[in-house]
Order: sequence, then C-alpha cells, then structure tokens
Amino acid sequence: MKKFNIRKVLDGLTAASSSSSSASPQSGNRENDIIQETLQSEHFQLCKTVRHGFPYQPSAMAFDPVQKILAIGTQTGALRLFGRAGVECHCQHETGSAVIQLQFLINEGALVSALADDSVHLWNLRQKIPAVLHSLKFSRERITFCHLPFQSKWLYIGTERGNIHIVNVESFTLSGYVIMWNKAIELSSKTHPGPVVHISDNPMDEGKLLIGFECGFVVLWDLKSKKADYRYSYDEAIHSVAWHHEGKLFVCSHSDGTLTTWNVRSPAKPAQIITPHGKQPKDGKKPEPCKPILKVEYKTARAGDTFMILSGGLSYDTVGRRACLTVMHGKSTAVLEMDYPIVDFLALCETPYPNDYQEPYAVVVLLEKDLVVIDLAQPGYPSFENPYPLTIHESPVTCCEYFVDCPAELIPALYSVGSRQKRQGYSKKEWPINGGNWGQGTQSYPEIIITGHADGSVKFWDASALMLQVLYKLKTVKVFEKARNKEEKPSTDIVEEDPFAIQSLSWCPESRVLCVAGVSAHVLVYRFSKQETTTEEVQLLEVRMQPELNEVDSPDAGGEQASAVSTPGASSSPQSSAPQTHPSTSSNNSSDGLRDNVPCLRVRNTSLKQSPGYQVELVIQLVWVSGEPPQQITSLAVNSAYGLVAFGNSNGLAVVDYLQKTLLLNVGTAELYGSSDPHQRQPRSPRKARQPSGGLCDGNDGFVGSEDRCKSPTSDARDNSFSRSRSSSVTSIDKESREVITSLHFCDCLSRKSEVAAVTSLWVGTSLGTMLAISLNVPSTPDQRMQQTVGISFCGSVVRLKGGILRMALLDSTGALQPPAYECWYDPNAPEEERERTKRRRPASPPSTQENQDSHYAVVCSEKQAKVVALPSQNCVFEHNITENSFVLRADVVVMPAGICIACFCANGHIMTLSLPSLRPMLDVNYLPLTDMRIARTFCFSNLGQALYLTSPTEIQRLTYSQETCDNLQEMLGELFTPVETPEAPNRGFFKGLFGGGAQSLDREDLFGELAAGKASRSLAQHIPGPGSMEGMKGAASGVVGELARARIALDERGQKLGELEERTAAMMASADSFSKHAHDVMLKYKDKKWYQL
Repeated sequence: MKKFNIRKVLDGLTAASSSSSSASPQSGNRENDIIQETLQSEHFQLCKTVRHGFPYQPSAMAFDPVQKILAIGTQTGALRLFGRAGVECHCQHETGSAVIQLQFLINEGALVSALADDSVHLWNLRQKIPAVLHSLKFSRERITFCHLPFQSKWLYIGTERGNIHIVNVESFTLSGYVIMWNKAIELSSKTHPGPVVHISDNPMDEGKLLIGFECGFVVLWDLKSKKADYRYSYDEAIHSVAWHHEGKLFVCSHSDGTLTTWNVRSPAKPAQIITPHGKQPKDGKKPEPCKPILKVEYKTARAGDTFMILSGGLSYDTVGRRACLTVMHGKSTAVLEMDYPIVDFLALCETPYPNDYQEPYAVVVLLEKDLVVIDLAQPGYPSFENPYPLTIHESPVTCCEYFVDCPAELIPALYSVGSRQKRQGYSKKEWPINGGNWGQGTQSYPEIIITGHADGSVKFWDASALMLQVLYKLKTVKVFEKARNKEEKPSTDIVEEDPFAIQSLSWCPESRVLCVAGVSAHVLVYRFSKQETTTEEVQLLEVRMQPELNEVDSPDAGGEQASAVSTPGASSSPQSSAPQTHPSTSSNNSSDGLRDNVPCLRVRNTSLKQSPGYQVELVIQLVWVSGEPPQQITSLAVNSAYGLVAFGNSNGLAVVDYLQKTLLLNVGTAELYGSSDPHQRQPRSPRKARQPSGGLCDGNDGFVGSEDRCKSPTSDARDNSFSRSRSSSVTSIDKESREVITSLHFCDCLSRKSEVAAVTSLWVGTSLGTMLAISLNVPSTPDQRMQQTVGISFCGSVVRLKGGILRMALLDSTGALQPPAYECWYDPNAPEEERERTKRRRPASPPSTQENQDSHYAVVCSEKQAKVVALPSQNCVFEHNITENSFVLRADVVVMPAGICIACFCANGHIMTLSLPSLRPMLDVNYLPLTDMRIARTFCFSNLGQALYLTSPTEIQRLTYSQETCDNLQEMLGELFTPVETPEAPNRGFFKGLFGGGAQSLDREDLFGELAAGKASRSLAQHIPGPGSMEGMKGAASGVVGELARARIALDERGQKLGELEERTAAMMASADSFSKHAHDVMLKYKDKKWYQL
C-alpha cells in the first residue's frame, strides 16, 4: 500500500495514476499457473509517430524551390514540413509562440524560423526528425521581418524600432554591422518610419538593400558605403514589396488597395499607380480606396507577359465576398475566390536565382483551413489535386475509431467505390511539392481509421505504413429530409445545431456491416455493396423508450462482486418484451398536448438512389414520450453473425433484429436485474422536456463546448479533474443518478453458472459498474433465422466494479482473445446463387466446459478498476485498481505481437497497459499534462501497439506503445532532405560581362565579419544552443544515457588533459637533461683553472 499523498488528492489532473493494490489473483485460483503470459514490460514504449491533417491556425509559409519542400508554421509554434505524398513531418518550438516567418536555406537542408517571442531558430532538416541547431533570443527589440538571400550565410532581421541587425546563420551570432533607422531616413522624414515590413537585396546588386518601413517609406541602402542611395516616399502604409528580376523596378502594395511601381533611379514619384479592384471615375479623379493589398509578387517569364499576383485589395462594397487571389497576367486579370481567408501565398518558380527570369508555374495559397495550389500554366488557372490528408476537418470530427490488421481486401474495396466520388476539373499536371523520399517501413498490415463528423458524414481512411489517404465518404444525411430554412426546421429537434452529427459507430470489418448512432437519437445500419441500387422506401423502425420512473440510490459497492443469483426469464417475444413500433405517421401530440410518438428527424419518403459503397439497410429512431425527448445513445454494438444491433442510453436497452427489421427487446435498466437489483431506486425528480442544445460541436473549433461530456457519468463523489462550469437544463443530480448503459459486447459464452455449453450472449455494462448478461437464442439455419424470432432471457449480473463499465472482452481457456462471431461479407445486391455461395458464418470457437470447471474468462474494465472473471463460476480471479484520483476515459483490449493487454487512457493524461489475464502493470506514462475535451472524445487504442487522437480540430496525432515500432520508427519515417544539384547560375552573356551589366556579387564577410564590423552588443540577443547542436547535446544530456555521455565527455577531456600533462612532463625532462649537460660542460671547462684564470 502506497503512502497517502495529499498532493494527489488535491490535483486530480496532474496526479500520477497509481494503483492502490497490485494486480493479484484471488485466493483459491490456479489460473496464473495454468496460463503462461509472454508479455513483458520491455515490449512497451510510448512515442509519437506521425501527425496528419491540416496545420491548425497557420501563420507562415516557405518553399525550397530546389528540394521541393513546403514548410508551414502555426500560431501555436508548430512546424509542419511537406514533401511528396506520404512524406511529412511535424516539429514543435518549445516556447509555443507563434511562427511569424520562415526562410529556407535553399538546398542546404536547413530552415530559419522567426517567432513572436522575438526568437530566431535554425532547424536541421538533414535528419528524419528535424531538430533546432541554434537559437537567438532578442531582448531589447521585437522582430518584424527576416530576409535570407540565396546562397548567403547572413540573415537580415528587421525590428519594430526600424533597425536592421545581421546574423551569421552558421554560428548564429550577431554581427556588429547595424542599419539604424535614423541613418536610413536621415532628414527626409520628421517622424519615426515605423517597423520594418520588408527587406530584400537588389537582384542585380547584392550590395544594395531595399528596406520598406510601415509608414510608406522605402530606402535603398548601400551596404559598402553605409548610407542610403535613394529614398522613396508614398502617403499610404506599405504591406509588401517585390522586385522585377532585372533590379530596375520594384512594386509596393499599400493599405488603400493601390500598387505603386517605382523606378530605382527615380525616387521622386512612382512610375505607375494602379488600383486593381478600384472603380475608375470618369472625371479623372483618384479611384475609390479599397481594402489593403496584403501581399504582392512580381514574376517574369522569358516567353510571355509578367505575372503580378496579389491578395486582398477588394472594393469595400463587396461586403460578404470571400477572400480572393488576383492574378494579373499581361492585360488579363483573374480573380480566384477562396473558401477561407488567405494567410499567405507563394509563387513557385523554375529558378532559385532572383536575377533570372522567374518562370512561375504555380501558386501555393495557404488559407486558414486549407492549402490550395493553382496551376498558372493552364487556362482558367485550375487547382492541383491535393494528395495530403488535409480534409479531416471538412466538417468537425465528432468521433473516431481505429482498426489495425484489417482484412486485406477491405482497402481496395473501399478505394474502388471512393474513387468515383472524386471531384473533376483538377490540373492534369503532377503535384509540384514532391521533395523527399518515403521511408523503408516494415509495417505491412492494413490500417483503417473511421471518422464521424458533425454534418453526418463518415470518412474511411487508409492509415497503413504511417500514411493517411481518404478512401471513401458516406453521407448519412441523404436518408433524411433536410430543412431548407429555419421555418421548415422540425420542432422536435433535441439539438439546435448539427442534428445529423455522428455520436458513435460500430463496424464489423469482416462483414463490412456499419452501424452509426447520431445525436438526434437515431441509429443507421449500412451494408456494403459494389452495385448501385434504388431503394423505393427506406426501412424505418421507431422505438419508444420509456423514461425510468425511479432514480438510483446506489449502495457503495466498493467493487465487490454482486449477487450471482441469475433470474432466468422465459424466452420473450417482441410483444412481451417491448411495445409495438410506431409508424412515422403517428400522432405528434398526446391528449394533454405534449409531443408524443414523434422522432427528432424526418426520414425521406421518396425513393433513394444509392451509389456503390455503403447503402442503408435500416433506420432506427427513438421517439418523444409524453413530452420527454429521447435520450442520446450512449452505447452501440452490431454483430453480423447474429444479425442484431444493440444500443442503450439513460432510459434502458434496446435490441433490434436488422434482418427481420423488428424490435426484439426494449427494457429499462432496472428490469435487466430482475429480482437481484442491488440498487435502491427513488422516485425521479421532474425534468425539463428539452435536452441541452449544442450537440457535439460548438461554433469556435467544432468540438464539445460543455465540460461534462468528458466527465465520468457515474460516481457522484469523483475528483475535480473536470469540475469547471457545468451548464445544463438537466440538473446534475437528475443526470448522474440514472443508471446509463455505457458498454455492450456480443459473444458466445457461458453466462450462467449452470451452463455447460456456450450460448450467444449480450453483455451489458452500466454507469454504476455492473456487468449484466442476456442470453440470445438465435435460430441456427438461414431459413429459420428469417422466419423465427430470436429468443431473449435475462441472466442477471455477473460482476460489479467501481466506476462505469467501459470495455468488456472474452478470453478462452488459454488466455487468448476470443473475438465475436461474424459473417463473411457478401454483396446484398448480387444474384441469389452468388450470395449463397459467399454467405457463410464464421463463429467464434464456442467454449465448452465440464461440471465445476471454468473454461473461459470475462475481462471487464471500468473507469476505476479492471477485473478478470472466470466463467461459468463467475469467480473474480484477478483484480486491479487502475486509478484512485482520476478516472479512465478510454479502455481497449488489444492484441500485441507478444500477447494481449488492456490499454487505458486516464483523465489525468496517463497511458497505461495491463497484461491479460493477470492484470500486471506493463506501462504507465504521464503522456499529457492536461486532458483536453477533444482528446477525450477521440482517443482510441488499436491492435499491435497503435493509438491515435485528435490533437487539434484539424489534426490527428498517431502514437505507438509498442517497443518494436519505436525501434523501427527511424526506418519507417520519410526523409525530407535528398541530395540535389543546385541549378547553374544564369549566364551573364558576353556584352553584360564586358560592360558590367550583370549581377554584382558582394563579399559579405568583409562587411559583416568581426574584423570589419566588430562585435555586437551582448545585451541585444542571447545565443541558445539547440538540442540538435553539439553544445545542446551536452546541455540536454540527462538520465542514464546523459550520465554516460557526460562521463564519456569527461573521460575525453581527462584524457586530453593527461596527454597535455605528459607532453609538458616530457618537455620538462628534456629541458632538465639539457640543463644537466650544459652544467657538466661548464664544470669540465673550469675544473682545473685557478680563480685568477677565470
């Protein structure tokens, strides 16, 4: 027993998840001796693998035209690097400050990032996981703009004060050369020019630096003479500046929507002023001001007109118009509307040299929630088809499931039907961002991720080999009638926004049967077909789930096993166990004027054309009951071998036969116990008729806004991990005192103590920690199955745990996982002969037992505990208290290469694994310091040590808890940097070389080096070695490896000092020998001489 720790009690979020009692077998059991476990703690290690999706809140972008790599920085300090499809990387700045600018060291495998906290960082991209080599933190000035010339090691940094500092990117030290704002403008302006908004060198003369100040002032600075050659002034603020490649002209974009073109040698006035989107008055007056042009790029082509590309600048009267990118090519102007606001754009050019014809071929447009690449070479400027998985957030993700080691034919089948859904009209050229190389991965098993979304869509993703590609998209909303406007919106909605949002899903990969539950208390059953079909009438089943009249006053079970007395009920028919289903034409109101027998959504009553892919088989809807809205579905399970779907909520449990389209069971939770109900149920308090609105998403980031969605729905006296504001029209007492169905599991097992042969069963887990069993009598032959009713009898409770039940599973007598029975897939629209040929059931190997002998085990995991129960004796053989001060949010029984285990994710951020069946702790890592609502809803574990969660509204983070995957991760990851020859510099030509008309080079070392410029002020910026540099490696060394590294460094230094000491000793010995020899010679010389002869 661990000592009491008051800190853990006070802080449930950061407390370490610890078990109050170790996993120990109960007395009198020999299972630990019988079942030999192969899983060991060395089989587990936790690490992040890859991140997929669109970078959340992007803020900056850069492109390497030689390596063909794109970098995107975000407002949270993240850095995403993209190469060819499947080659991408995620990095994170430690401070988390926003990235304001990125600059590639072109074809050098390095990147410079400037952050909002006035720090500059140098990233090494020559390794699979990039790392920071150097950092420089400015303390007295704020960084506003950076510029790194091509093939230069000197980085120009402009500041808010208007000064420009110069950094050596090799050593990341400041030069003593500084361009002060007052020297740059001298007496030409009476006021401060504002921050530096642009820096660039003249394409034809590296010794001339163009500096743009926010107020509209531009200076051409001579680096050698340290003075301004020309000063250009305009009365509107500047947002960006762009050079013509010949270095004779430059263009400025301004805050009034104008573009000014300047001749370098004519600073008096602009050579041209245009307002691209301004209305030209007939009387010759200035055009009306427009919105600011935030950025302009000026690109030339050898065989055609120049390109002027700009963002912004629209007229103020275009209220509500979407953001636009304007492409001016010669005399033609194209305005390209974007779906989201533009963050940045870059023209992709054939050459990295600024003094050559640019030959632009594409434009990368970074939007707030999308990345678009436009083909400039084709008429109409079509966009390229994006190969990256950037559409995860197309509609906010509301649930997520992860399937590893799926049937091999699944991905090709989904891809074949999904390929028909692709948009047309894309550019025919290949995606231009194609740098890097794929990793040499050893993972060959198929992986599929399924995401449910707020708009009712379900997406299937191929996640094999650390990549992600959308396979197929299912739109469940097609089954329902959509309201055209607010007036047509049905008054029976229980959520105000996103009534079609997917809440949970259950999928059988082998049979391809899919079942989804939505927030409007509806369940949809789908089957997969390769053939198109037209459904004349959608099959509808309405279920009336009566609210419980009593509330639970639960005794403190303390995790003790409940009474094992089963209450065998007679095989019940639909008439005896459930009310008749109500047709959709039933009355909307009861006799007292309350809504009654009406569903929340209207199912379409016209024929439905269903494309190849998932086709709806049955729609199940819960209806209003005497003014009470249906409760949202909290658990869902489907089984293709039995043709059954089960779902539960706070009112009870329903089981539906989707083959016969009938309701088999509809009972309140209390009825499942029979006479062995351990709870005292009090009369229920009156409740408002409306559920809290808002559904699964909010308007900000598309996810849950109410904190209690992540709360444990069971215990009244739990920790304060999520005890922030709780707002709901349902009182917390009313909500938490009901017993909710939280988990369902189909299996073939011995659910009663007296049974000797396995029977089809449904296990039911509740929010009060009870696991109950229901026996199902499924007709054996296909003909009988379609004609006879499935029999149902209650077996009572099997075991009780602390906290709500999250996961249940079945192990056989050897400790191997026993998956539920399934039916192999067959095409429901295929001819009858073909259907019968492929239609066959794959049952789970049914366990049998002799009298007084256990043959298999139930694994039950709750929010607090895990137990392994022997069946049919129902004795608890292993028990483990997972956490005391927090609660488990997600638990899965998963298959590892060396065995099986339970994987848990706790509300305090801990990830743990427990071996099965002994429940020995294998792994416990404090992965997340704070639990996030989005993570809590989407975290899921899968087989072979894989897991994922939604780390932001737009990104999926994948991780592994397998030591084998961690060891092979470096091989599996792609390489960003590949050795590529830098293109040759443009030919100057004979006459340009003769008369000096070509580009003028500059030896910047002579100007900015320490010998010429001196040292910079130490207080201006602090140099910080990064973890990727040698100094950083020494500084970051910690733990055993760090101690060994330090010891090795110390030994090297000691050896070096010993060597130096040995050399000095040898030199002293040689000196002593020399002195002795000279002394002996002197002695011999004067040995026989008298004193007066000396």
